[in-house]
Amino acid sequence: MDLEFICTGGTIDKDYSGSKGTYDFHIGEPAVIDILKKFASNINFVYNIKSILKKDSLDVTDDDRELIYHACKVSSYGRIIISHGTDTLIDTARKLSSLTDKVIIIFGSSRPAKFKDSEAEFNLGYAICAATVKSNGVYIAMNGMLYNWDECEKRSDGIFIKKC
Repeated sequence: MDLEFICTGGTIDKDYSGSKGTYDFHIGEPAVIDILKKFASNINFVYNIKSILKKDSLDVTDDDRELIYHACKVSSYGRIIISHGTDTLIDTARKLSSLTDKVIIIFGSSRPAKFKDSEAEFNLGYAICAATVKSNGVYIAMNGMLYNWDECEKRSDGIFIKKC
């Protein structure tokens, strides 16, 4: 199995640096790189990582979504995992929904991967597993669940659930 990881920023990639009494963050290098390096000896697939944005998802524009769409469309990989901020990942999934010839899994995390209590590693592992078993389509892997992109929503507490 071959996978391409397309990284777009979001909380998962946030790095906090600031002076005393302030909370200053920036989007750092893709967390996917460090997570996959951490488990390199146990990975049994070929992968490529491409960083195309470093934005908080609230700052992702329609032009940015077009960039993500184009990256997926021209990718030679049939299985793509996108790391994305959770606030607007459903909007990006909507843009990608016309790509029916690939498996596309979008995931993120509510806490930066650098945080001790982050679920980033879990969500990435879940996305990888989903990419191995799903048929072509666009899916969201969050909170230990996998959804068709248009069958979930984000609650006010940040948890993704199935639409009623």
